[in-house]
Amino acid sequence: MHLTEAMAESMTRQQRFVLVVAILSAFVSFLDATVINVALPAISRDLGGALSTQQWVVDAYLITLGAVILLAGSLSDVFGRKKVLFAGLIGFGVTSLLCAFAPTVEFLIVSRALQGIAGALLVPSSLAIILANFTGPAQGRAIGTWTAFTSVANIAGPILGGVLVDQLSWRYVFGINVLPIAITLILLTKLEADHPRLPGVTIDWVGAVLGILGLGLPVFALIEQSNFGWGSPVVLVPLVVGILALAGFIVNERLTRQPMLPLTLFRVRNFWVGNVSTFLIYGALSLGFFSLAVFLQQVAGYSATQAGFAMIPTSLLLIGLSSLFGRLSGRIGPRLFMTVGPFLAGTGFLLMLRIDGSADYLTQVLPAIVVFGLGMAITVAPLTAAILGAIDPARSGIASAVNNAVSRVAGLIAVAFASVIAGSIVLDLGGFHRVAMVTAVFFFAGGAVSLIGIRNPRHSAPTAAAGSDKLGTSPE
Repeated sequence: MHLTEAMAESMTRQQRFVLVVAILSAFVSFLDATVINVALPAISRDLGGALSTQQWVVDAYLITLGAVILLAGSLSDVFGRKKVLFAGLIGFGVTSLLCAFAPTVEFLIVSRALQGIAGALLVPSSLAIILANFTGPAQGRAIGTWTAFTSVANIAGPILGGVLVDQLSWRYVFGINVLPIAITLILLTKLEADHPRLPGVTIDWVGAVLGILGLGLPVFALIEQSNFGWGSPVVLVPLVVGILALAGFIVNERLTRQPMLPLTLFRVRNFWVGNVSTFLIYGALSLGFFSLAVFLQQVAGYSATQAGFAMIPTSLLLIGLSSLFGRLSGRIGPRLFMTVGPFLAGTGFLLMLRIDGSADYLTQVLPAIVVFGLGMAITVAPLTAAILGAIDPARSGIASAVNNAVSRVAGLIAVAFASVIAGSIVLDLGGFHRVAMVTAVFFFAGGAVSLIGIRNPRHSAPTAAAGSDKLGTSPE
């Protein structure tokens, strides 16, 4: 992998454990968000359901994860990263088994929703323990390695899922989580204890409830509007209640003494601009790969294994290059990489407009996948480092939670609109081309936002530069 010898030598034994635990705990959460895509046709054949049901198997996980992740970040900062990671891993293991043994599609959707709640506990804490245990250039390399492996989970999920579906059963897509979770729990016991909880620090429970409703209900309405229409109470009531809850959440965070989400975070330029870019880039990623996985199987006739292995070049590029671009970003700043990377990724999806009904892999699919993969390898580590590097480490849990909430909500909204963009409940060639075009536009928009809004840190004094853009020092 790209965890270089120089980096390994510079890390303490404790830091190595921290990095491995952070990668494994986030990996299972990211993997489960994408491994499901190639299993959807098999699940439909076994348990029943059309495209809307397939969307709910994906979105039930994403909607609860996105809704709860802000609370999870706050819990991480208050109670400690190690405790929250432990609870998340146990919960994720149990709910994975519920999914694996689901007797009906309704049971599976509910289990996926519970799995999303457990998954929300994993990602913010995994990044927060890196920020708490690494500083300076080592932190940039550690984040680069973390993003390499967790981004590979986004892309490699279809590969693993395809093999399991074709050779065994779609149920193993969920059962396979148990082993890495067990390993991570063992390693977690070797980490140092969390710092003592600060006296008087509490959880903003009112903000937590309002945040969950404000994030979850509007997304539910967006998903169901294609089935019931905007005028239906099933859509209208959750939409209105969700918007009111979101407004109440913002007011509560401004007024409460200990807000779950300090709104002052958004005074930091790279934080808010980076999150806008994240929304566009990860929305495009989720939409594009959900549609590609379904198209290759249901239209082009690929098996689940073939559809999964079609993504291998992207995985290899992410593993091999993410740490490199993380280091380069630390030296010259993230702006160039956050601009060029999304434009390349978008170009990859424009190349998919050349794909016809046969979807010949070597001449049509592979060139697009390689260009897209290079773009994502250039993007992911600089994007994460730019956002979290702008925030004080004491708030790393909630900062990483915000960024991950943005990426997950973007993904589930994009998947919810897949059938609307495709123009049909069945993804045909024309619908896939429309989705590819929209995906490219969103990637380009993410690159343009980064070009205009991201600022490179000043490097005249390395130690100061690392903190000059952090909240509480010199907010922009």
